[in-house]
Amino acid sequence: MALDFGRTARGEPYIPSASMGDIVFLLLIFFMVTTVFREAVGLPVDLPRAEAGEEGEKEMISSIFIDRLGRISVDDRLVQVRHIPDIFGAKLADNPQLIVAFKTDAHTPYEVVSEVMEQLKEVNAVRVFFNNDIEVNPGTKY
Repeated sequence: MALDFGRTARGEPYIPSASMGDIVFLLLIFFMVTTVFREAVGLPVDLPRAEAGEEGEKEMISSIFIDRLGRISVDDRLVQVRHIPDIFGAKLADNPQLIVAFKTDAHTPYEVVSEVMEQLKEVNAVRVFFNNDIEVNPGTKY
């Protein structure tokens, strides 16, 4: 003999969606906080120190990294000195107001920097600045 306790079959299960917006908002905040953006890598350089400086607009700047071994990197690509006029000639055609930022190691041979500067002069890329780490007091960066 089977006992029937008066159970009736229910419809489909109900999933409450009232807090769905809260959950989506919390996930959005979580991903915004934990996302890491890629920075320009270039070559590892030990920048010389300066007492003053100013910052430029990123879209107007193209970076040249030169390490202590004399290797040259333009916008994260290793290049040779002879290719610099071609690269910057094309960049200047796209943006005549282009600024070239040198990021050189403190121990980079001056001859390499001078060669790169001469190549830039060939294509009239004369808006150049040397990037540095600004130091207020020795040992303290801001």
